[in-house]
Amino acid sequence: MNRWAIMLILAGGIVIMGCAAKPPTNLGVTRGQFAPCPDRPNCVSSQSGSQRHHIAPIAYQGQPSTAFEKLKQTIRELEGTQVVSETEKYLHVTFRSRIMGFIDDVEFYFPAAPLMHVRSASRVGYWDLGANRRRIERIRSLLHSGEPSR
Repeated sequence: MNRWAIMLILAGGIVIMGCAAKPPTNLGVTRGQFAPCPDRPNCVSSQSGSQRHHIAPIAYQGQPSTAFEKLKQTIRELEGTQVVSETEKYLHVTFRSRIMGFIDDVEFYFPAAPLMHVRSASRVGYWDLGANRRRIERIRSLLHSGEPSR
């Protein structure tokens, strides 16, 4: 078997693994906290005490319900998103990467104005090349700019 065939088989296996990854069982908010990030550099959380995983919460102005609606609208406009669950103060969304089909779980939690906590983690792999951090920063920027996300 030549080198290209082996690389194609390996890439296909990675795509299948990324698409078939089961959702984590530890998502959600328990006693006001997200699950801790795993010991891999493919997760960010505004509630993490680790410098490696920490990202600032997203500040907003006005009522939490208005900010929550604006967040949902922004999420709907982003490519590859699906809302998985929603309560009055919590939103769980998945993002599917366009090329490889990897799924990331992104959580938003509104404990009290004027901050929303965030957690974004890859389901598979070790390192995400900073994709989860960039995604949260893009969402932060879109929420603060007030412009359409497309």
